[in-house]
Amino acid sequence: MTSRRKWNLGVKLCLVAAPFLLLAFAVILLTLWISVQLDGGAAAVNEAGRMRMQVYRMSLTAAAGDEQELAMQNSAFDRGLVLLRDGDPQRPLLVPWDGAIRDAFTRVRERWRQFRTVAKVAQHGTGADLPILAATFVTDIDGMVAGIEHHLSRWTALLHLLQLSMLVLAVLGAATVLYTGYLFVLAPLRLTKQAIEQIQRGDLGARVSTAGNDEFATLANGFNGMAEHLQSMYRDLEAQVSLKTAQLEEKRARLEALYDLTALVARATTLDTLAREFVEHVTRVAHADAVALRWSDESNTNYFMLASSGLPETILDHEQCLRANQCHCGAPQQPNGARVIPIRSDQPAMLPHCASASYQTLVCVPVRHHQQIKGEIDLFFNEQYSLTPSERSLLEAFATHLAAAIENLRIGALEREAAVAQERGFIARELHDSIAQSLAFLKIQVQLLRRAYKSGDAAQIEHVLTQIDEGVRESYSDVRELLMHFRTRTNIEDIEPALRTTLRKFEHQSGIKAELNMHGRGICLAPDKQLQVLHVVQEALSNVRKHANATRVWLEVQQQPNWRFEVRDNGSGFDHTDGTVDETHVGLRIMTERAERIGATVQLTSTPGNGTAVILELAGVGAHVN
Repeated sequence: MTSRRKWNLGVKLCLVAAPFLLLAFAVILLTLWISVQLDGGAAAVNEAGRMRMQVYRMSLTAAAGDEQELAMQNSAFDRGLVLLRDGDPQRPLLVPWDGAIRDAFTRVRERWRQFRTVAKVAQHGTGADLPILAATFVTDIDGMVAGIEHHLSRWTALLHLLQLSMLVLAVLGAATVLYTGYLFVLAPLRLTKQAIEQIQRGDLGARVSTAGNDEFATLANGFNGMAEHLQSMYRDLEAQVSLKTAQLEEKRARLEALYDLTALVARATTLDTLAREFVEHVTRVAHADAVALRWSDESNTNYFMLASSGLPETILDHEQCLRANQCHCGAPQQPNGARVIPIRSDQPAMLPHCASASYQTLVCVPVRHHQQIKGEIDLFFNEQYSLTPSERSLLEAFATHLAAAIENLRIGALEREAAVAQERGFIARELHDSIAQSLAFLKIQVQLLRRAYKSGDAAQIEHVLTQIDEGVRESYSDVRELLMHFRTRTNIEDIEPALRTTLRKFEHQSGIKAELNMHGRGICLAPDKQLQVLHVVQEALSNVRKHANATRVWLEVQQQPNWRFEVRDNGSGFDHTDGTVDETHVGLRIMTERAERIGATVQLTSTPGNGTAVILELAGVGAHVN
């Protein structure tokens, strides 16, 4: 027995609408074709009508004897004939050729040959029969136009018939589609709507019939299943709502606790503050009777009490430092995750202090960082207590946040310590490279002064005192320069403001006019490189103040293709090619060492009487990127 084929809703609607769509498509194509024919025929009628006017104009031109104008009109008429014969690809111009129209077109061409010959003769005043011939010619053209118009009238009638048939087809198609739509769509929707209204009235037993296998049958099955599920859910809806509400409240409380902990970690600046506030936060969130935060040493041998809340004095006195595995607190070998340990009064061996304080449950949460034990959070309860999965997860998340926070504090402290050490080393180098050398010079001069005083050499004493006075003045200037160096700050974006500040301080200190010229636009230097560049520039300016006897200083900065700094003066200069330059005296060694730290080079050029130039060039130096 063969089963009856069942069509879905889409196939049914397509089968009903497809014949009407095909007929409509065929009628539309035929209508478009007739419209093209009508447009082409109308254009042909216009072109033929224009030829009639051209005939009369040529008659008048031939009578006037204007040979040039007549030739132009002949050419235009020839083009018109070719256009009627071949059509126009740029516009719809189409002659509906049949036997009568072809004969009429042939007569028009023959008549044109006669007319052109007579018109040519009429230019010389011998074409008296030209008007008669023109009237005959126009009659032939009218015959061809009448034939074209006859075709156009038939096409117009056919177009009207097609339009009427399309209207009938649209009405029939709309009626058919409406009926099938009611049969296949509206009727099932009405049944579904009735069932929905029954459910809205409280009748959860309402169902929809599921005849067929189309989309509405699928919808009816889904509706019936939904109604069945809704009916089953309604029986215990209140319990489920309470359960979901409790779960949402639990998640909200968990998120709030994590947010508060994050804020606590962010504002804590010291370990003591972090530990104390963390313990208070855990006590409040976990509703524990007491909380202890213990931190382990590197070998996990001892656990030290960082902070506590609610613990009695006996526990605080005896458990400030616990040996590992001395009791259940401080057990680094235990598995990961929180542990719930019941405290029994009949077995107080491992938890004597907890039992004496009447605690009944201990929860131990290990604090780990990169899988390494860092400490432990201990929660004490006065009653039997068990952790839910969400509470366990929350406490473990607290431990993870705490470990990361303490590690960040440790790293921050190490970074600050390294920064202080680096700054101390920098100050030591500055003192060694400037004031220490001046003090050594003064020490030598004092020894010379003592010898001169013993020998009674007044001239030598005066000379040494002069040297000491110059050394003291130079040391005083070095101290002022160091203070200026330490107060100079680089700009994270651009070094130009720091350079201008340095030059202004140099002018104020020395009275020498200084000028800054920036060339090009390059990538900004990193702050550490800016600082070293400033120190080299300041050292070069110090040499100008001490030794150059200059009145002007120029600082030329070239940013492309590489950074290049040139400090040039108009002072006395010196001969640096004979190998007698005292590098310690002119600070070249100091500048060279600073340049080597940032991968740069320093060059010194000088000519007696033409000043000195110090050039710092950085090749391939990395830029600072924000």
